[in-house]
Amino acid sequence: MTSTDSIPGAKTGGGRVGDSPLRPDGTLKVTGQFAYSSDLWHEDMCWGVTLRSPHPHARILGIDTTEALATPGVYAVLTADDVPGENAVGLEHLDTPALARDIVRYEGEPVALVAADHPETARRAAKKIVVTYEELPALTDPRRALDPDAPQVHEQGNLVREVTIRRGDASPTAPVVVSLEFEVGMQDQAFLGPESGLAVPAEDGGVDLYVATQWLHVDQAQVCRVLGLPPEKVRLTLAGVGGAFGGREDLSMHVHACLLALRTGKPVKMCYSREESFYGHVHRHPAWLRYEFGAQPDGRLVYGKADILFDGGAYASSTGAVVGNGGTLGLGPYDFPSVHVTARGVYTNNPPCGAMRGFGCVQAAFAHEALMDELAEAVGLDEVEIRALNGMREGDRNITGQLIDSAAPVAELIRTVRDLPLPPERTSTDLRELPGGVSNTTHGEGVVRGIGYAVTYKNVGFSEGFDDYSTARVRLEMSGGEPVVTVHTAAAEVGQGLITVEQQIARTELGVERVVVHPKDTTVGSGGSTSASRQTYVTGGAVKAACEAVRTTVLARAGQRCGQTGLRLDGDKIVATSGEVVATLAEVLGDDAVEETVEWRHRPTQPIDPETGQGDAHVQYAFSAHRAVVDVDVELGLVKVVALDTAQDVGKAINPDAVVGQIQGGSAQGMGLALMEEIVVTDGHVRNPSFTDYLIPTILDMPPMQIEVLEYADPHAPYGVRGVGEPPTISSGPAVAAAVRAATGKALRRVPIRPEHITGT
Repeated sequence: MTSTDSIPGAKTGGGRVGDSPLRPDGTLKVTGQFAYSSDLWHEDMCWGVTLRSPHPHARILGIDTTEALATPGVYAVLTADDVPGENAVGLEHLDTPALARDIVRYEGEPVALVAADHPETARRAAKKIVVTYEELPALTDPRRALDPDAPQVHEQGNLVREVTIRRGDASPTAPVVVSLEFEVGMQDQAFLGPESGLAVPAEDGGVDLYVATQWLHVDQAQVCRVLGLPPEKVRLTLAGVGGAFGGREDLSMHVHACLLALRTGKPVKMCYSREESFYGHVHRHPAWLRYEFGAQPDGRLVYGKADILFDGGAYASSTGAVVGNGGTLGLGPYDFPSVHVTARGVYTNNPPCGAMRGFGCVQAAFAHEALMDELAEAVGLDEVEIRALNGMREGDRNITGQLIDSAAPVAELIRTVRDLPLPPERTSTDLRELPGGVSNTTHGEGVVRGIGYAVTYKNVGFSEGFDDYSTARVRLEMSGGEPVVTVHTAAAEVGQGLITVEQQIARTELGVERVVVHPKDTTVGSGGSTSASRQTYVTGGAVKAACEAVRTTVLARAGQRCGQTGLRLDGDKIVATSGEVVATLAEVLGDDAVEETVEWRHRPTQPIDPETGQGDAHVQYAFSAHRAVVDVDVELGLVKVVALDTAQDVGKAINPDAVVGQIQGGSAQGMGLALMEEIVVTDGHVRNPSFTDYLIPTILDMPPMQIEVLEYADPHAPYGVRGVGEPPTISSGPAVAAAVRAATGKALRRVPIRPEHITGT
């Protein structure tokens, strides 16, 4: 176990696995010198703008671009009729038009494009495009989506996916039964860098796209489809990314910029405003959940039932995977002899929803953790011991029947956070320490303290038989008299510190201090998506394997040269088993380079049984627990989070400082969903597309955090690593909600918890 107090001691070391070297982009970011995608520039470039639908559901009767085309400075105006290839994109289903042709299915759907010599010129021209709409009935309540008389968003019906999990007794009973209904609002990823990129037409008739994204190769495949071009003519390079959290898995301006660049013959830059960003990317699925747990009088679980409904919005995006996670992980990290779970995702005319940190599990955790608190009260156990009693252990099987074949320290995690020192009782009336802060809303009257707990788990990597892999190319050569390693992957660095991890692995495996990470692009094989907490595991595994292949080749060459076996690489020296230096790298390599490319896969997963939901659906599980302490002004409904402490099993901390940063960031997003973050959608219209009205936690909202990091290595993973970034997002929110319930005595079955929920006004 490692605490945050001991982590700074590992500051730099040699920058190998287990050290915490400084990030190469860190100084540039904090000084404002880092080049994000919005900073891209090209000589003679023009600007692209997207015209979007004002209606949640409407038929397009006609589009008149005459006046827009006549605007001075305008180079091109494009509609769906100008799409040269297939007008369809999508992550799991090709159900999303690049530009709407006949129907718009949500407010903000792209309808037309403009390229002009200045962004304001492009925006003025876009306003001159006349689109004639016939409004259609809009389906905006997902709970009606499967009714026989509900409007059909797509011809195939409104159901995206349904997952059923059945295990144990088909009709279980128990002496103690608790049940509840829960609702979770729509959350935005709220990354600080809005969507942007630059498309540059090439002499070969193709295009080079520089873009902030999470998955270069899937983006490339979708752009190729729309442009009608082969992959060799559509080249993507990762531009500077200002956060992602799932919101950049789907396309935004990628295709639009490329279409305009190929039409105009000029480089085209597109950069969304914050308001457009709210319309231009997917969000976290809102959810409606009905849960029932049965238990023995001593608190031991007998059965769990859940009915989960996700609003997928107008297009599928990753709704299928969200439903899969919500179903297979929806009862939390507990041992249930009998299970009856149904999870559905549906189409509506609300904004499209897709991936966001912890997807599928975040929504379910609010429900199953609230129910565990209900059960604790019903049987007379405290909130920690009810979880410790029922928590998974290594060797258990989860609700899909999958064996938990590595550490599952649920009891240890929840007891660890319980035993951390509590913050001192409030003794001063310093406004900065009170709900409402310096707004001077209270001086302590009406303020009540509450404590809440939560423990959760999350799958790592893609699931249900998906062929998840990453490619790494590693090159070792002499440069300037010293060995240099170049690492090339297409795995997106989105701010999580992957570049540093790649360097650390290369230094560890090859013993070479000078490691260069090649820019991320599509000239190397796919690195997979920077999502599902998978990159350190999968791309780290690929880099490790490629380094091992390079080392094997170098040692084979050295063995041939000196006639020995059993050699090892130690920095720039080749060392025999006796400890004798038999050669240097310079002597073995000469002017040659050793380069190896490896495509690396984790152990396979399986599709779940369509009737029972049984199967080995996931690669790995990561566990976390939180304890939240809150002060609540019960008269005004204001909440201050006083402390948010956590314990998490990370398997092996490749970079301890980065691990702590991931836990802090994930915890902030979970807390945000519990108390303040929600995209308010009324009749299909977004009411708060700005950071003025969409509230996100700031540094003033974040409490002190005690973080305990457990390292129980996963024997199936490189270095024993586990995914880190998502679990804290899942367990932090339910802990905060539980603390508010403890302070107020109110049920509070909807998040985010608003002041009026607390006050009853």
